[in-house]
Amino acid sequence: MTGTRWTVAALFLLPAFVLLGALVVYPIGYSLVRSFYDQSGDGLAGFDNYETLFTDDGIRTALKNNVIWVVFAPTVATALGLVFAVLTERVRWGTAFKLVVFMPMAISMLAAGIIFRLVYDQDPDKGVANAVWVGVHDTFAQSSAFPKAHPGRNSPLEPVKGGGFITGAPVRAGETVTLPLVGVAPDLMPDDAKRAVLPVAEPGEVTGTTWQDFTRGKGVGRPGQPDASELGYPGMRIEAVKDGTVVASTTAAADGSFTLPAAADGARLRLPASNFQEAYNGVDWLGPSLVTPAIIGSYIWMWAGFAMVLIAAGLASVPRELMEAARVDGANEWQVFRRITVPLLAPVLAVVAVTLMINVLKVFDLVFIIAPGSSQDDANVLALELYRKGFSEDQPGVASAIAVFLLLLVIPVMWFNVRRLRREVRR
Repeated sequence: MTGTRWTVAALFLLPAFVLLGALVVYPIGYSLVRSFYDQSGDGLAGFDNYETLFTDDGIRTALKNNVIWVVFAPTVATALGLVFAVLTERVRWGTAFKLVVFMPMAISMLAAGIIFRLVYDQDPDKGVANAVWVGVHDTFAQSSAFPKAHPGRNSPLEPVKGGGFITGAPVRAGETVTLPLVGVAPDLMPDDAKRAVLPVAEPGEVTGTTWQDFTRGKGVGRPGQPDASELGYPGMRIEAVKDGTVVASTTAAADGSFTLPAAADGARLRLPASNFQEAYNGVDWLGPSLVTPAIIGSYIWMWAGFAMVLIAAGLASVPRELMEAARVDGANEWQVFRRITVPLLAPVLAVVAVTLMINVLKVFDLVFIIAPGSSQDDANVLALELYRKGFSEDQPGVASAIAVFLLLLVIPVMWFNVRRLRREVRR
């Protein structure tokens, strides 16, 4: 190049160098220098800030969670992308499916965090995850309609160890029994509940009624007797117990009435704890034990589409004659996938996995937004801990050390990626 061309080239490159210097080189250098100073910034702290990285409980939790993120999030997202790309390769609606899977990439991490904060809401009426979970659970194990029911004053029932209630005295055949309860709000009574009726004595049988012994209004109604506005407890299970053994059982009708055979003579009547089980409220997705897997799930929802698109592009360049030759030689589809498709896609899979690894090392938005304050410490990651140390706890020296540490973690992955790209170019 002539001197003039060097000048022109320098002028064209100068804006890029200025931007890189101001936005990349200077912040890195300043963070490195600041990491060796104390929190006031006036005195040198040596390696004390770096020592804090391995002694502070919050940072150690963040480091542990980052390891979980790096191991699972890229692996699962890449695997799903590979499966989606292969399965949709030959179907008509494959393009539409890929578009739907890729759509989450069009929204920001902030928006995705807000969406999944609602998805994981504990209340099944709000959170989709718990709505599905509770629906499946209640299909196989119906919750009780009377979780708050309990005996009122002067009730013949008394508590049983382990839950439930039992009559204080044995019952006799040919007699009637009343089992009044209170505690269920009128608007929460089952829809099929009917007006409670007094039990009618039947020879050789034990008859009775269990109902909501409460009428609105002071001094209204007769305690221990069904009144006109009081409803029975439909489906309430009643057991006759002798010497700890259940000799007969039944369930109450819509009006609360029930009948037990002669075997119940001399037994005590028990309302088992299953009648009073609290309604199943789903899984605490954002609790301390599940918050990190739950957030990783939201990340995979966003980035599986990215992996699928890149892998599908690589799959389009795979020589079809190799697959056809393998099939002709007797290989089944699983063998073709494992021995032909995956090895030929190895460079693309490496690109996707490495890119996602770099991405998850810096994850911040999803954790900050999805994890509630009560479990944010359990979901902590290095990028979030950097923010908390630098802005919430006023420890800029430790925050700078975390930033440098993150850079050191990213550099080997980037170096591996650059080497692989150069190797591909030489080929």
